[in-house]
Amino acid sequence: MTPDSPGAGSTVRRIMLGSQLRRLREDKGVSRQEAGYTIRASESKISRLELGRVSFKERDVDDLLTLYGVEDKEQREALLQLARDANTPGWWHRYNDVLPGYFQTYVGLEESAALIRTYELQFVPGLLQCEGYARAVIRLGNAGAADHEIEQRVELRMQRQERLTGPDAPRLWAVLDEGALRRPIGGPEVMREQFKHLIEMSRLPNVTVQVMPFRFGGHAAEGGAFSILRFPDQDLPDVVYVEILTGAMYLDKRDDVDTYLQAMERLCVDSATPERTVELLGQYLRET
Repeated sequence: MTPDSPGAGSTVRRIMLGSQLRRLREDKGVSRQEAGYTIRASESKISRLELGRVSFKERDVDDLLTLYGVEDKEQREALLQLARDANTPGWWHRYNDVLPGYFQTYVGLEESAALIRTYELQFVPGLLQCEGYARAVIRLGNAGAADHEIEQRVELRMQRQERLTGPDAPRLWAVLDEGALRRPIGGPEVMREQFKHLIEMSRLPNVTVQVMPFRFGGHAAEGGAFSILRFPDQDLPDVVYVEILTGAMYLDKRDDVDTYLQAMERLCVDSATPERTVELLGQYLRET
């Protein structure tokens, strides 16, 4: 993946560079402690760098490449360029004043994902919200916020959605619990707008929407809402995103990801088919 290729956002570039530096270190038999000493940092700093969780100083990358015995000029320059590109702020950084730190990472990952699978039980997923519904949800979660802050958050959410209809759009597969659709948000007019929007979005070739109906009873996602992101570069692991009241968890260990993948597969099998879902959305629209 080159820096300008689809799915090469700054967040993923950091992960890619960190992964490559880890492989070089391990191949050379250098400990994290030794690597940290070389760049005047701690062992934990090397760990964070290799996980792509912090930004890179070009000088540090250069020193590490020397320590790891990387002498090929083209290879060194490619990795140094990746470090420079990884530090380039994404478009979403201009919303930093209203964007929680834990969610900045998610937006960066979402921007780079080739496949996004999500299960929601309280609200319509952000990528599928119409503007009125998004504004109502954001007001609920930010009581007392100034109007301009609310509008910034709405603008951010709408801009995230643009990738679904742009070039190299990701595949979005969303399973919505019926509770998310039956819960009135913003009043009847907003809900009618939202149902129409969901029907329209479900017609996109890269978007699949399914409803998990009440009548099914208990199901595989008893733990609550989650998203799974997959990236174009096969060296990058899938990431599971689970939001909690005060932050979020990012899971990429194979066993954890497999558990969520199995739950998602079961949800897709047990939920209404995409065709039946459009019928249900039309029914909800008529009832609103």
